[in-house]
Amino acid sequence: MEVRNPLIGQPTSSNAQGSMDRVRKKKFWNTQRIAIFGGGGALLAFIVYQLFFSDKRSKLNVEAEKLTVSAVTTGSFDEFIVVTGVVQPLKTIRLDAIVGGYVKEKIVEGGSMVSQGQVLLKLENQNLKLNFLQSETEASRLVNDLQNTRQQLRVQRFTIRRTLNELDFRIDQAKDIYDRNQKLFKDKVVPESEYLKSKRDYELLVKQREIETESQTYQEENAKMQITQLEGTLTRTQKNVELWRQTLDNLVVKAPVGGMLSSIDVEVGSNISQGQNIGQIDDLNGFKMRVAVDEHYISRIFAGLKGSFDFNGKENALEITRIYPEVRNGRFEVDMRFSNGAPEGIKRGQSTPIRLELGKAEKATLLPVGGFFSDTGGNWVYVLDNSGKRAIKRNITLGRKNPEFYEVLEGLQTGEKVITSSYANFGDKEVLEMK
Repeated sequence: MEVRNPLIGQPTSSNAQGSMDRVRKKKFWNTQRIAIFGGGGALLAFIVYQLFFSDKRSKLNVEAEKLTVSAVTTGSFDEFIVVTGVVQPLKTIRLDAIVGGYVKEKIVEGGSMVSQGQVLLKLENQNLKLNFLQSETEASRLVNDLQNTRQQLRVQRFTIRRTLNELDFRIDQAKDIYDRNQKLFKDKVVPESEYLKSKRDYELLVKQREIETESQTYQEENAKMQITQLEGTLTRTQKNVELWRQTLDNLVVKAPVGGMLSSIDVEVGSNISQGQNIGQIDDLNGFKMRVAVDEHYISRIFAGLKGSFDFNGKENALEITRIYPEVRNGRFEVDMRFSNGAPEGIKRGQSTPIRLELGKAEKATLLPVGGFFSDTGGNWVYVLDNSGKRAIKRNITLGRKNPEFYEVLEGLQTGEKVITSSYANFGDKEVLEMK
């Protein structure tokens, strides 16, 4: 049976009417719910990732072109320092004024070659000349006194000989009279008084001779002592005269050796004090290197330590021969000789860098020297990962250092790449991203 719908005026079947009257059941996973649950799950996953898996390290983007990247290598570590050496003559003779005075004449200028004994300067000193004349006068007086004393001794000897000769003559006479009177007195020819008188006269003369002999001995010993004293005084005075003469000779300044008069710091009319340095002479028969070394290495420097430098395309060996321990301005000096002779063409005053060895070469892990050390103290570096686009901060331990490499003790492996330029602009960032 056809039924019409009063609203649309069309017939409607009973089946259609029944189906429209049934209530449809809604689906749970509709688009809206899927969107809500999907968004919530994604948010939860993001939160979990951020909490447990994301890289929370601080990062900084840097320009790769402005960085210096160096590879860690394994090789021979030579412990050495680079110092500056100055070529100097093997021997330098200082010219010090032996005596003072004013410059009367300057004969040779600095920079000239001189021969041994050549006159360089003439000085004038009136006080020295006066002292020399006084010493000469004193020596002349002593010579005269010595001659007079010797003459007096000779005269005394003649006088005493004459006196003794007269006494001997008188003693002989007195003895004859005494002997004769002694016989006559025994024969009772002469009285006793005459005998005794002749005896006393004889004995008196004998005693007088003994006194004269003692006096002669004393006078001669005294004269000899005076002569010895005068001779000693004269000898010393003559030595003084000779010293004064040599002192006067030193007013003429001569070259003690042949060589180059590299400096002479006086002018005519200038006054020079005794002991004052007036110049120096360089012996050009050989050269050495005078090297200044930082006081930090003073305990590691010793005679025999080796070094080398390049000159005219060749490497030349050096060896320390002398150490000057005095430290000035944080440095001390050493002398180094050329082990195989001075290279041809080298000149006095030339300076050159010298590689001074501090120890034997040893195999080690090496990291090139760079500006990073001043920022980290060698305690950490930025190491590139395998992609080369990221550098990660890593703690390391460094050992010895030479001008080219640091010795790596811990934290780096051969082949790894490290940023060795300055870290001044990186702050405390842990990761660097390369652009």
